[in-house]
Amino acid sequence: MTDQNDKQELLNFYQPFFKGVQLPYDLLEIHNIPDGAKQGHFIEFRYGGFGSELSAHPTEKNQFYALTDRGPNTTYDVNHDHGKIFLNPSYTPRIGLFKLEANGTITKIQEILLKNPEGQYITGLPNQHFGATKEIAYDQNLQVLKEGTDEFGLDSEGFTALKDGTFWVSDEYGPHIVHFDENGVEIDRINAYEQDHRRKSGYLLPAEYANRRQNRGMEGLSITPDHKNLVGIMQSTMSNPDASVTKSDLVRIVMLHLETQAISQYLYKQEGGAQAYSNTAITALNSNSFLVAERDDDFYKDNPQAFKRIYKINLNDATDLESVIESDQIKQDAKIGLTIDGQSIEQYVLSAGWEGLAEHGIFPVSKTLVIDLVERLQYPHDKVEGLWVIDDQHLAVINDDDYGFSETDGVLEQKYLDQDKTIIDTNTLYIIDGLDLKPIP
Repeated sequence: MTDQNDKQELLNFYQPFFKGVQLPYDLLEIHNIPDGAKQGHFIEFRYGGFGSELSAHPTEKNQFYALTDRGPNTTYDVNHDHGKIFLNPSYTPRIGLFKLEANGTITKIQEILLKNPEGQYITGLPNQHFGATKEIAYDQNLQVLKEGTDEFGLDSEGFTALKDGTFWVSDEYGPHIVHFDENGVEIDRINAYEQDHRRKSGYLLPAEYANRRQNRGMEGLSITPDHKNLVGIMQSTMSNPDASVTKSDLVRIVMLHLETQAISQYLYKQEGGAQAYSNTAITALNSNSFLVAERDDDFYKDNPQAFKRIYKINLNDATDLESVIESDQIKQDAKIGLTIDGQSIEQYVLSAGWEGLAEHGIFPVSKTLVIDLVERLQYPHDKVEGLWVIDDQHLAVINDDDYGFSETDGVLEQKYLDQDKTIIDTNTLYIIDGLDLKPIP
């Protein structure tokens, strides 16, 4: 078969996925909650939720893994206690294995439920000690849950599958990066808490990562093709040293060298300025070239100029914060990391700008636009959270459907994609062709 025939066969196979194909789902047993967006209707909670991240199956073509988050939950801060309503408190975050079928559908092959080191199912309930954000967990009747914490609980968001059958998963609270075996049992974890007994092998994030913002921690995770380096990206700027800096457009990328446990850190400049967007996925092309998803929270139905873009970034010309030489102005602080004139990097960018950093020889990663999903697809979803590089021309993206519901000013609503409120948001995989996904040397 000629190369041209191969390309045509590939095009024919991927064609049905260009406009988006829904992942299969069931319905959760949560009933009689009124739909605040549509009078007289009740919310349909969809047991899908496989939209936090994608990862290619390391050996099986046209198969991919997808990750859920902590389960159906929503903000409930009326008591000013960082409250969350957990509509299914016993929900276990999980990894799904899926397959692209020749008839243009997607089938689910397997689910791997995540477990603690003892083999017990974890939940999405908040941690109590290391990595805790002091959230209070409520049930759907607005009562505080009696067992409202889980020391191994995760809000799983970043994810990558390895050739040895294991998985690394990051969460956006701790932030923790947890290593699970092929059965979903925790092997080890990485975080910024030196005294945390859950850490086994000595991996440690820089201490400043303990200053992550609640619900905006390590949203994206990837492994380089040589499987030597884990790379994570934070969703937004960290509260480093406190919440006064959270309007910044500075985001941190961390690289963990698995063989040596050495750390590298890089800066990423978001496009949103003072109204900074969210970075929701990262995937490696090689050891210094990556794709990053950056988005706002808007639906196309409400804002045809919504922001959902994929960038190619390069570490080659970026500054590794861990390698910056100290001087009279520049110091490494034990709690907030690299400082300039006593300010954290987050503080310094707000006061002196990126130009001020450049004057000290500190530069962010370079970035070039790969695709504007709204322009190309009229992408209808509010979130893009998973990236799967199929080959150097084809990219798959997936949305987080939030189990089909959302919340506005404390009122639960069905999550609709159209103004007429007839199309419920569902995990949908899109394959995009004709892209330049070749890594930067």
